[in-house]
Amino acid sequence: MNMAFKPKPLSVRILERPEANELARIDAFVSASAQGTAFHRPAWVLAVSRACGHQWRYLLAEDGTGELQGILPLNLIHSALFGRALVSSGFAVGGGILSDNDQAIQLLADKAWEFAERYSFPSVELRGGPVPDGQWHHKQGIYAGFVNPLADDDESQLLAIPRKQRAEIRKGLANDLTVRVGVGEQDRADHYAVYAESVRNLGTPVFPKALFDEVLDEFGEDADILTVLHDGKPVASVLSLYHQQTVMPYWGGGTWDARRFRANDIMYYSLMNHARKRGCNKFDFGRSKYGTGAFSFKKNWGFEPQPLSYATRTADGEEARDVNPLSPKYKAKIALWQRLPLPVANLIGPMIAKGLG
Repeated sequence: MNMAFKPKPLSVRILERPEANELARIDAFVSASAQGTAFHRPAWVLAVSRACGHQWRYLLAEDGTGELQGILPLNLIHSALFGRALVSSGFAVGGGILSDNDQAIQLLADKAWEFAERYSFPSVELRGGPVPDGQWHHKQGIYAGFVNPLADDDESQLLAIPRKQRAEIRKGLANDLTVRVGVGEQDRADHYAVYAESVRNLGTPVFPKALFDEVLDEFGEDADILTVLHDGKPVASVLSLYHQQTVMPYWGGGTWDARRFRANDIMYYSLMNHARKRGCNKFDFGRSKYGTGAFSFKKNWGFEPQPLSYATRTADGEEARDVNPLSPKYKAKIALWQRLPLPVANLIGPMIAKGLG
């Protein structure tokens, strides 16, 4: 006689202290999951917390034997300007529930909302992962991700790039540019100076330098900085994350001179070759919003957009946070920010940006 299958009972508990054994268990769970990302890792969650002052929690779904069946990392974002939210994960383009167990997925989502209600967070934002059932709003058609395999060698990598973009790279290779990779103080200082100028030019406040430092320190060998220099002066720089043999150029930018030197093109092409030599086989260009210049730029490199899904839940009578710099309500503020002197933008920007989450 066949016995009816009974799923193992699951429970969810909250981890709120950095217990070494628990964090190692979470890290192993993320590493073992094909859907795991750098933004699920304790390294990311703790770095955000320390650098920006936001608390963190991990929701852990476990079976009756204590085995992990799913996790949900949360950063508790508080901002006078942008409001309060539970975010998975803070300052990230990924995160959300990590599980392939339907019961665990729903239990984690329910626990997150229960936590939000108890501590007066009007919304929960899941930046990736499965979408739970119930009163969760599924956001699609806004962002796309871009991932391509890396080629076998430098020349094959260049030939894999569409002709028009390949011509830009060849122009850049003819310029007097040098590439440096590292995580030392000079690498960090040069990267922050370039990135801060880049985001000011785009009209957005720069994150605190401590965020970049904490991420580099927490990730160790799984993060580095690649900088392109002209006559010894940094003109483009990117901080990249490495996870599951995939490189993600996460925080990158260039100065005004970067365009005429094709330094951004050299930066990404050099990163592809550097990552392959590190043992990576995929290049994750990150997310971009449909219809933007960044979206077109990545398509020009031969990357095909893959739609990304996000889920949010908001308390009755409340509006979801809007921290998208492309939102029409920020148009005037962006125009004003672009005119700020760089030292002023760098002084006040981090105080604003750490509340974005």
